[in-house]
Amino acid sequence: MLVLLPPSEGKAAEGAGAPLELGGLSLPGLTAARRTVLEELVELCAADGTKAQEVLGLSDGLRGEIAKNAGLRTAATRPAGEIYTGVLYDALGLASLDAGARTLAERSLLVFSGLWGAVRIGDRIPSYRCSMGVKLPGLGALGAYWRAPMAEVLPAAAGDGLVLDLRSAAYATAWKPKGEVAGRTATVRVLQSKIVDGVEKRSVVSHFNKATKGRMVRDLLSAGLTPAGPAELVEALRGLGYAVEAQAPAKGGKPWALDVIVTEL
Repeated sequence: MLVLLPPSEGKAAEGAGAPLELGGLSLPGLTAARRTVLEELVELCAADGTKAQEVLGLSDGLRGEIAKNAGLRTAATRPAGEIYTGVLYDALGLASLDAGARTLAERSLLVFSGLWGAVRIGDRIPSYRCSMGVKLPGLGALGAYWRAPMAEVLPAAAGDGLVLDLRSAAYATAWKPKGEVAGRTATVRVLQSKIVDGVEKRSVVSHFNKATKGRMVRDLLSAGLTPAGPAELVEALRGLGYAVEAQAPAKGGKPWALDVIVTEL
């Protein structure tokens, strides 16, 4: 099972570990592309803070992120699972998983990133600011930039099991499973259900979406479940108490679409 996660915009404070070693990160086939993005980002932030703020889409209150990016080559690191914070990662609660679930998480979770492409939760990285929606002056839109490197590396990383795609739209642009891999991929949408004047209404609510996805992954990991494919995933989630509606693709080479229905957080 491979679980594709978005990162968080907010990051934990700088770590206390050794500086970044690009060659030590998982998915070494992405090293050259990572180095290119890193150098472009560092040079932009070191040379022109005003331009960097505009390119990165930062408010005045986040201008400190520019200096952080400028120092990425020598900044202290910590495991990616500690760097990413926010609603999804709070609900996932990596730090409180038992040993077995933690081992499964380190093997199964892949966090997408505008800067790194994708990392595993044990990879040591510095805190940074660079979303997939950024257009770096020398590289263009990062979502488009990452497509070719990802297409080379991720099919092998997906192995022969389930691919559970929980990414947001911006990060999904970097890699779209194709062919046989797509056929064992499940995308998930979380819908909040409310009864209004006796009629059920469903809507996508960001907080519910992120929290439910984090909790869902945690429950799968804690139960030691590694479904072989989308159909098995549906049964596993229902067994864990989730209300799931599944739509199998009309033809091969397409992912399954799953709706998880929630009434309260």
